[in-house]
Amino acid sequence: MKPNSKSKHLLSALRSYLIFDPLVWLYTVVMGTLSLLSSLADRDGRIQQWFAVTWSKMILKTIGVPLVVRGMEKIDTARPHMYALNHLSALDIPAVYVGMPCHFRIMAKEELFRYPFMGWHLRRSGQVSIERENAISSMRSLNRAAAILKGGQPLVVFPEGGRSATGQMKPFLPGVFYVAIKAGVEVVPMALVGTYEVLPMETFHIMPRPIELLVGEPISTAGYGLREKDKLAAKVQKAVEDLYYSRAEVPRPQETKTRRHEAGSRH
Repeated sequence: MKPNSKSKHLLSALRSYLIFDPLVWLYTVVMGTLSLLSSLADRDGRIQQWFAVTWSKMILKTIGVPLVVRGMEKIDTARPHMYALNHLSALDIPAVYVGMPCHFRIMAKEELFRYPFMGWHLRRSGQVSIERENAISSMRSLNRAAAILKGGQPLVVFPEGGRSATGQMKPFLPGVFYVAIKAGVEVVPMALVGTYEVLPMETFHIMPRPIELLVGEPISTAGYGLREKDKLAAKVQKAVEDLYYSRAEVPRPQETKTRRHEAGSRH
């Protein structure tokens, strides 16, 4: 790294640690507390959804990260769908709250529900936690998620089960697609692009840049049996990958392997 680049990187890091990060935590504590208080009178979670959307807009605006949504106009958001997204960064949830034009529920791993304020908000606002290590608890969560969809509420899922450490997509866990099949709803493939570059794992250094939320064509679950969730997962994963890698800066995993092989051959 050149001296000038090192200076810019240091200044960027200091801006994050001294300004961006403290403000994000402040927003989380204040809005999380207000959301919890509103839950005492919020029967359907819409007030808490408003707090989540406002919290998300405050974060993206403060850190200078504009979001562009492409393709949402082809989705009838008044109908319940399962929205399946890739997972790259801690900024993914704020991006989804800003980008989605409807009231929805999120199905997320149990770990997120243990965080102060954010986790409390998730639990009180009726989001669905899933504990993969406990089969009985996991099945209860899946059935609850299916009931939410059958009740007319859209559901957002991150089928990779956790954030990507490389910016490349990980295999989808098929269990969440049991929910879509059981509820008989379409799955909408969606891809977040750029959040990995803004805030990758294992750092609090925020590097502002525009991000995108790409929306694909809905995938019908008609004709899929409950035991065919792996087949549906593979189809949805391909759709999300095609969206993501069409605009992502990171290459597909197979392209990375090819480049390594070619580099090894030259040596």
